[in-house]
Amino acid sequence: MDILQGNQHANPEEFYNSLKEKLEGHHDFPEDYLFKFIIPTDEAKLTEIYKVFDGIKFTLGNRESKNGKYTACNINAFVLDANQVVTIYKEVAKIEGVILL
Repeated sequence: MDILQGNQHANPEEFYNSLKEKLEGHHDFPEDYLFKFIIPTDEAKLTEIYKVFDGIKFTLGNRESKNGKYTACNINAFVLDANQVVTIYKEVAKIEGVILL
């Protein structure tokens, strides 16, 4: 997953530092945070994403696209701080084919 596609940051660390600053400015942690991903419809990919959230209290909602090729995955997780959000995004970004929203 190329997180730099379509954004103004020169490298991943700049992107994640900017994300952390925005999160700290707009959220009152600890709180529930909604993560959104689009993945190719594949149970193994969903399992990989769920493993990233292992040990974290979360609820989820998945919806397949009309043709069934993709799945929108929404995970509402209780996170302690912006660092935890960034860490989760970094881990999910390692999963091939996942689009972070």
